[in-house]
Amino acid sequence: MAAMALGKRRAPDFPVVLAGMSALVAAAMLLPVAYLVVRVWGAGVLLDEITARATRDAIIRTSVLAAATTTSAIAIALPLAWLTTRTDLPFMRVWSVLLVLPLAIPSYVGAFTFIAALGPRGMLQGALEPLGVDRLPAIYGFWGAWAALTLFTFPYVMMPVRATLRGLDRSIEEAGRGLGAGGLRAFMRITLPQLRPATAAGGLLVALYTLSDFGAVSLLRFDSLTRVIYVRYTSSFDRSSAAALALLLVVLTLVVVSLESATRGRARYHATARHQPRPTVHLGHWRWPALAFCSAIVTVSLLLPVSVICYWLLRGIDAGESVEFVREAAFNSLYASSLAAVAAVVACMPIAVLAVRHPGPLSGIIEKVTYSGFALPGISIALALVFFAANYAGLVYQTMVLLVFAYVMRFLPQAYGAIRASLLQVNPNTELAARGLGRGKPYVFWRVTLPQVLPGVSGGAVLVFLTVMKELPLTLILSPIGFDTLATRIWSATSEGFYTRAALPALILVALSSLPMLFSVLREDRRS
Repeated sequence: MAAMALGKRRAPDFPVVLAGMSALVAAAMLLPVAYLVVRVWGAGVLLDEITARATRDAIIRTSVLAAATTTSAIAIALPLAWLTTRTDLPFMRVWSVLLVLPLAIPSYVGAFTFIAALGPRGMLQGALEPLGVDRLPAIYGFWGAWAALTLFTFPYVMMPVRATLRGLDRSIEEAGRGLGAGGLRAFMRITLPQLRPATAAGGLLVALYTLSDFGAVSLLRFDSLTRVIYVRYTSSFDRSSAAALALLLVVLTLVVVSLESATRGRARYHATARHQPRPTVHLGHWRWPALAFCSAIVTVSLLLPVSVICYWLLRGIDAGESVEFVREAAFNSLYASSLAAVAAVVACMPIAVLAVRHPGPLSGIIEKVTYSGFALPGISIALALVFFAANYAGLVYQTMVLLVFAYVMRFLPQAYGAIRASLLQVNPNTELAARGLGRGKPYVFWRVTLPQVLPGVSGGAVLVFLTVMKELPLTLILSPIGFDTLATRIWSATSEGFYTRAALPALILVALSSLPMLFSVLREDRRS
């Protein structure tokens, strides 16, 4: 019978090679921080920025937004993950795909579609004017930013939780029910604690995404710390103050990561039995509320933005505007996203193994460093790599190597969180048994460990793929000359007010992003 064994497990020998590989990845992740330190060093602006009242207010606003968004994203994602893995919810495969696709919508596009549809002068108000509704409530400020970011980030929690639910050992739940625990009590006391690593990993990604987001908060007029940094970068010749604020954002990130680490405790989540038949919970009369819940989330987070984009497209075509098919941009997006997804999984694998199998001060420091890039504004990372390439690595400047490296630096935590949650479920005794039969560590990892963490690997790769597809600042600054992606096409069109030109690339981006999700869902069904 599976159980959560308490207490630390000491490794028989310290993996020097594994630690070296992890430290190398962590050192690469520190490049943007080193650049910020160089910019701030000697400028004498750090103390002034820290003590400024405007900075303190921005930090408080940003922290409150991150906490609220993370809480609401978890509240939405947990029931959705359970409904799409453990119940007889109708059209489960369809919901599994649709509920993750909001990740494919860039935050600035999603926020603008919300404004166009639900704003004081939006489409909904136009439809309600014949009924006497002259003005709808404003959606700007904290509440608008909170709603938009929640609806576009909850899949960060849903995906790793789904992968964990599919890999949990069900014998402990059955034992709990055999001892008299009802279905709800067994879930709350037995299943939910085992979901803590995946929930915390996804929640951490939501918090860090909120800290680093610029598009949604800018359009919805919420002065977060990231928006203040972007204004400083673009409105001043001296970027030292912006670099100082970015360093404060790094500190805030380390605080968030440390809080997440402190909540983990010493519990172990691996199981002693695998590949058991998945019990199906029959919803009965609760089927209709469950369908209504899924439909409501899909409607506001996916169908609404896509409908507005389609409206722009049809309206432009009806007005006689030309629509150019962006074949090359679509191929470039797929190519760059695929390379980044593979590279991110490979880079974070040794860190995940080191953190889970050999916990200690070194692995803890390396783990925290890997999250630094995800909270930094993309422009900070891009400028850091421009500085580094121009001075020390001219051969990779404006090449795909540097662009993919930037993507990995920015989105490595997405792959790491999913892989770590899956690795926690792998019973180390299976690895020790293989080692006892004379197999080496590489063979054991390839043939024993990796097959058991494939759900987390695929989930992490999909997260990176989806996010790279819509990444904008890194692509604009670091991409090779003439290398256009769907995201850059959307940005260039919307910045000039040509929404018809932006509509088709946006629809293609969502369609292409659905492909890895379809593959992931079908693969999960085959493993079940």
